[in-house]
Amino acid sequence: MRTPPIDRPADLDVVRASYDRVADAYARLVTTTGMGDIRRHPWLKASIDAFADTVSGLGPVLDVGCGPGTVTAYLAERGLDVSGVDLSPRMIENARRRHPHCRFAVASATDLDLGEASLGGVLGWWSLFNLPRDVLPHVLALFARALKPGGHFITATHVGDEDVVRTEAYGGVPVSWTTHQWRPEQLTDLIERAGLLPVAELRLPADEHSGPGVVVMAKRSG
Repeated sequence: MRTPPIDRPADLDVVRASYDRVADAYARLVTTTGMGDIRRHPWLKASIDAFADTVSGLGPVLDVGCGPGTVTAYLAERGLDVSGVDLSPRMIENARRRHPHCRFAVASATDLDLGEASLGGVLGWWSLFNLPRDVLPHVLALFARALKPGGHFITATHVGDEDVVRTEAYGGVPVSWTTHQWRPEQLTDLIERAGLLPVAELRLPADEHSGPGVVVMAKRSG
């Protein structure tokens, strides 16, 4: 049985166009500065390594909002049966060019056709903060349903009390999107309400490149 459709965010096309514009600049920054490359960020790498160890052997893993495929490729190197999807066709073009051995497809988090208990793991790695506040709970419920018993979900996102409207990003490229920030306790509550059990949390302080963040890993019981 498939899950019911999720309402399409009103700004989806605008957000897609924005990520298409920044895709090339973002991919260059990954190479030149290490932005988004977990190998250069030990605590983030430790989180992804823990996720990889936990879901190994449980079945396919889906990286939702994979961008240029950096984390997808890392998990593939770890031996996982992983694929990536992203809203932006240009992001996917970069991912396929940079990591031709991996599987990528264009898809929105709100338009995924996932079978129940079909995945060993799901990532929403710095990729779900553009989802409207009334849409994110439905996406989390979709992920929970798609996980096998014992399967795990990991997410990382920006922490704050308010939403931030972005007009430029990644070197001054014009964009139009809203970053929906969450308090850690709000996010874990949403994850629990979706039917998942939080098992680990990492809080990240603000630094010279970004504001505070949080990583949460949760599992489907049963």
